[in-house]
Amino acid sequence: MFAPSSPVTGGPQTGLTSPTYTFVADTAPSINAKQYAILALGGTQTGVTVSSVGSPFTNTFARPAAFKLLGQPNPTTGLIKNVPVNTWKWITRKGVTPAVNQPAATMTIITTISIPAGAETYDSVNVRAGLSLHFGMGFQQSDEVGDSVTSGVL
Repeated sequence: MFAPSSPVTGGPQTGLTSPTYTFVADTAPSINAKQYAILALGGTQTGVTVSSVGSPFTNTFARPAAFKLLGQPNPTTGLIKNVPVNTWKWITRKGVTPAVNQPAATMTIITTISIPAGAETYDSVNVRAGLSLHFGMGFQQSDEVGDSVTSGVL
């Protein structure tokens, strides 16, 4: 179950020293999601703002509205022709200022997790391995992704 504990330690980023984020449960955009709003910062994060109406800083995790089930195999070939996919979304929204004297605009970061129906049960260890790599790589490369998206160089 997705239940982060507050505060959370942020990944490394140039200009942020030991960043932490204190959050509270927020109203999610759907009943199939959990959302948290960042209300306090820790470490050195000069110029970083917490969540507000005009400049959100939220983290949302949403499950599929209705889970899809694996269909029956073809009686002749034994193969399942169309394997449905259950899609989860993890969304971070952060208000950012696009230019001097401009109101905040919302930056959106989305991780989409699409799992073929049945794999979460039949091959859960490989589902977990994929998630482990994804989030491990994200934490390891946090600063490098920050460098790329701010410089335009991949």
